[in-house]
Amino acid sequence: MLKLDDANIEAICGQAAQLPSPSLPEVAVIGRSNVGKSSLLNAVLGKRGLLRVSQEPGRTREVIFIRVGTRGYVVDLPGYGFARVPLSVKHAWGRLVEAYLARRARGVMLLLLDIRREEPSPGDMQMVDWFRHYERRFSVVLTKADQIPRGRWKSASDGIARALGLDKDNPPFIVSVKSKEGIDSIRRLLTQGLMAE
Repeated sequence: MLKLDDANIEAICGQAAQLPSPSLPEVAVIGRSNVGKSSLLNAVLGKRGLLRVSQEPGRTREVIFIRVGTRGYVVDLPGYGFARVPLSVKHAWGRLVEAYLARRARGVMLLLLDIRREEPSPGDMQMVDWFRHYERRFSVVLTKADQIPRGRWKSASDGIARALGLDKDNPPFIVSVKSKEGIDSIRRLLTQGLMAE
């Protein structure tokens, strides 16, 4: 099993021209600005404080490459949604994310959605369209599961899967950083992505 806690930030890229050419496998993570991306990555990698966790959505404005041993990278992509930033900055984020996707790195994309919303946002739908356009493999991860009753998990997951057109053999993962629900599943998913050839 890959040692995920051997993880360190290697590069922070604020412009498309700074993105390195793909070499090793990458698992890239993206979601709305307030979906809990940094908290999840810190928990999965077992390194509290590796990525800054902010109460203010939209603090991640660059593409952050986290080297995991010698196997590859976990890539933290800028969030989208209702971050309080100028429209010009949001457009720049979009160009940066699309430039990342166009690199066609080996590995997988993880799209994070807040399970409490129970349906994808237009931004979530746009990301899935981009994944399919660039022929990127992806999985959906539903965060903050501890904040709704367990009895609602399946209906929320099924509804999101239908809306996004997910295959039945690729259902969303359900996780909670607070309760640790699903964290081991995401660790396995990262390991598989980083072992891609």
